[in-house]
Amino acid sequence: MSSQIPVSFVDQFSRNVFHLSQQKGSKLRGSVRTETQNAESAFYDRIGTVAAQLKTGRHSDTPQLDTPHTRRMVTLNDYEWADLIDKEDKIKTINDPTNDYLMAAMWAMGRSMDDVILASMGADAYGGQKGATAVALPDTQRFACNNGAAFTNLNVSSLRRLARMFDDQEVEGKRFIACAPSQIESMLGQTEATSSDYNTVKALVQGEINSFMGFEFIKTTRLGTFGAVNASPTAGTVGAGSSVSGFRKCYAWVKEGVMLAVGSEVKARVGERADKSYSNQVYASMSIGGTRLEEVKVIEFAAKET
Repeated sequence: MSSQIPVSFVDQFSRNVFHLSQQKGSKLRGSVRTETQNAESAFYDRIGTVAAQLKTGRHSDTPQLDTPHTRRMVTLNDYEWADLIDKEDKIKTINDPTNDYLMAAMWAMGRSMDDVILASMGADAYGGQKGATAVALPDTQRFACNNGAAFTNLNVSSLRRLARMFDDQEVEGKRFIACAPSQIESMLGQTEATSSDYNTVKALVQGEINSFMGFEFIKTTRLGTFGAVNASPTAGTVGAGSSVSGFRKCYAWVKEGVMLAVGSEVKARVGERADKSYSNQVYASMSIGGTRLEEVKVIEFAAKET
């Protein structure tokens, strides 16, 4: 064989572009109430509870019962994503990356949407006539997972407590839990969660819990951790006790308890930019905001990860 044959060797390149591991869009949008908003700030009115009055006798005066009205304010924020593709890039590469850039942009917007939803669950909501009153999520809507003696990761007994917290407030509607992979792993180790006597949804066949005890589980890696918060390691009540700093901050909620306001849906476009040597720009944008609509419909809970 000729000693010159190496000059004929060729390098092979793939025509495909592979996206690295990432959350591909929003996981939470379908689990919250969505409203279209056509102003920078908008108010959403709420009607509270009123009790019926006992009639005292025949021809008695008609009672005047004032129905309580409150409101929540949502302010929109704008999000953008952009990247450039030089015309020389298309010449020097096998594939045109434009479609892959668009896909990456859409996924990024979806992740930002989830961040807004999660933040609105635990952050201050704003009420009052002008939206100037900050409303914090009270400690009564916070809980620390435990086994009756010490803090734990998510378990069946803690799920029962979360369900009761909703039941005690007459909260109706589809219930969701946003938790990290560690909480799913912990639940898979619970006998009751894997027993057909307790779990009618056989999602465990695929190695994941999808629905259990009336909650639909949404696995996400975008949850934060608790800061300086104390809780009881035996009762799980928040406000006093031992520190849960660093514990995973998870949420349980019903769909009508959290709102995503959409001023502008995700929009994308590709076009030339004269100021960038006529490079093609891939651009995406959206305008969204979020709020907690009612405190009793959201529970923030701490899960001790190992």
